[in-house]
Amino acid sequence: MNARTSLSVVAAGIFLLIGNLSADEAANQEQQVKKAQTECPIMGNKINKSLFVDIQGKRVYVCCGMCIGKVKTDPERYIKELEEKGVVLESTPKDKASAGTPKTEKKGASCH
Repeated sequence: MNARTSLSVVAAGIFLLIGNLSADEAANQEQQVKKAQTECPIMGNKINKSLFVDIQGKRVYVCCGMCIGKVKTDPERYIKELEEKGVVLESTPKDKASAGTPKTEKKGASCH
């Protein structure tokens, strides 16, 4: 009976350990939760939702007109950097075929 008791204790310990590992894995996944874009990939300022570049079916928001040009010079770089930070970029709206064409900058819009 001692051998059975010991085996039961070991088995219970293994199940508890596996349960703790699964809980840790779930916590790590929660920390990697995707988030919406709130910062300009160029300047790090708060984005202006009226200023963006649509590229490869994704919308990259910026803070000012100057940043539109910078994103357009290497859009893949900025998309990659944002996604590596856990940012989920909005999809380009289906009703607007503006791939690579930013919305016109508002007059007076400048970087902060």
